[in-house]
Amino acid sequence: MRVFVILPAAGIGTRMAVGSHTAAPKQFLSVGGVPVLVRSVKAFLDVPRVDAVCVAVRAPERERVTAQIREHGLGERVHVVEGGDSRQESVGNALAALKSNDDDIVLVHDAVRPLIDAATIERTIEAVDRHGAAIVGLPAVDTIKQVERTAEGAIITATIPRERVVLAQTPQGARVALLRKAFAEAQADGFAGTDEASLLERAGVEVAVVAGSAKNFKITQPGDIELAEFYLKQAGTR
Repeated sequence: MRVFVILPAAGIGTRMAVGSHTAAPKQFLSVGGVPVLVRSVKAFLDVPRVDAVCVAVRAPERERVTAQIREHGLGERVHVVEGGDSRQESVGNALAALKSNDDDIVLVHDAVRPLIDAATIERTIEAVDRHGAAIVGLPAVDTIKQVERTAEGAIITATIPRERVVLAQTPQGARVALLRKAFAEAQADGFAGTDEASLLERAGVEVAVVAGSAKNFKITQPGDIELAEFYLKQAGTR
């Protein structure tokens, strides 16, 4: 059994001008002097059980990403493929490019979650091995309200018990055969999911939840770069 990782990094995202950082797609911003995408790739390469990482990027960025991978000495275990117009297309392209067996494991991770730790990755691999599919998630801390949108905002329609809710993170993974089946069914039906778990759920696959971490946050807005650098400083990591 081999373990593959897909990093969809084809999104343009919000171009943030964060302090002294140049406005750029989030995956190319620098955290502690290292591009966010490179940090995410390295986090998985540092796990011995990971056999290969496949990065899906926009066609104009392939040369740039390949050069960054080479510059940081990340080696032959990293492959760069062309992504699509959506996350689902990018992951689908990468999934099709994997030279894998049906019982291998594939994890999909947001390229802009650079602080994923080895222990969480290992737990996710173990959970997929045991259950067939798994995601990383955080328990909800705040009270969760279901609402109905109105022209003036929203009206609460129900309160959802916190114990029945988790906040989805990544990696999200499954056996290769299960994920390919879920993607094929979604494509055939024209279904667009919000993440890999939504496709797996739709295909009737039970998805286990692995405990995540607040540090495994997604860089999405100004201030997140500074927060990531704060965590790195706390850990004594560069």
